[in-house]
Amino acid sequence: MMLRFVVRRLLQVIPTLLLLSIVVFAWLRSLPGGPATAFLGDRATPEGIAELNRVMGLDQPIWVQYGRFLGRVATGDFGTSSITGQPVLEEIGRALPATIELSITALVIAVGLGIPLGYVAALHRGRSLDVATVMGTLVGVAVPVFFLGYVLKDVFAVDLGLFPPSGRQSVAVDATNVTGFAVLDGLLTREFDATLDALHHLVLPALALATIPLAVIVRITRASVLDVLGSDFVRTANSKGLAPGTVRGRHVMRNALLPVSTTIGLQVGLLLAGAVLTERVFVWGGVGTLLADAITLRDYPRLQAVLLLGALIYVLVNLLVDLSYAVIDPRVRLS
Repeated sequence: MMLRFVVRRLLQVIPTLLLLSIVVFAWLRSLPGGPATAFLGDRATPEGIAELNRVMGLDQPIWVQYGRFLGRVATGDFGTSSITGQPVLEEIGRALPATIELSITALVIAVGLGIPLGYVAALHRGRSLDVATVMGTLVGVAVPVFFLGYVLKDVFAVDLGLFPPSGRQSVAVDATNVTGFAVLDGLLTREFDATLDALHHLVLPALALATIPLAVIVRITRASVLDVLGSDFVRTANSKGLAPGTVRGRHVMRNALLPVSTTIGLQVGLLLAGAVLTERVFVWGGVGTLLADAITLRDYPRLQAVLLLGALIYVLVNLLVDLSYAVIDPRVRLS
């Protein structure tokens, strides 16, 4: 049953990505300017732009360009960056570990704090702790990621000097690159000073990126727990004299976690979008930085590859969330 569900969902990914590729392809080419104009800058002339468009193949009809793009993608070739001249997949491969490391850390913070805070707030509904938690989530959702990033950077890095202001590792640390994941590489090579240094650099950007998902998870967890606490089966369990810990653990949390799991999957999209701004603030050098540069310089191949990669990651994460339903509650059947 589960294998059939996974195969069916993976097959659904193909038309989703195909439709997204069409939308992205058409949208990029509808924007004013282009990679030739961005590349030439002040030196741009109509003749120079026309020649560079010819070299890049951008003078062909859009359906011809799209057909060539699909043909290359089918062979694993996303083209070369129109700015750097390097293969796009190689650029993404070098930058992806940084973004994954940052996003996973932020997600761990959001989930690790969000579920307990939402649960405790629900148990103390209407009290000062609950009110403070709800007010905190409102602020967390309202504050832009880049603004919070600059505040954390100015206060804790520049003013107090508690954390590094930018980058993934200190220049003075001679770290061995194995996988591209700075924390993991330090553990694999037993260079624990490099691991600690990488964790030190992770704190501020991960906190900034985790803020909005954390606030959302707290609110959804609180609402879900309150909903389950008011259900008939919980009242029945309490009337039978079951211990409060048993009722809350076996009945309340198990049922409350189902909508929370869906929310966690949806937050991946926020993390990927927020990573663009967070990486710019902290000079992180991940895929978000590649995307921001590609937008500025109209680098079509890089933009297309990064957006499609983000969509693929988002779809796969939500597939894992669907599978987690059966783990959280065995009564759930995948169909």
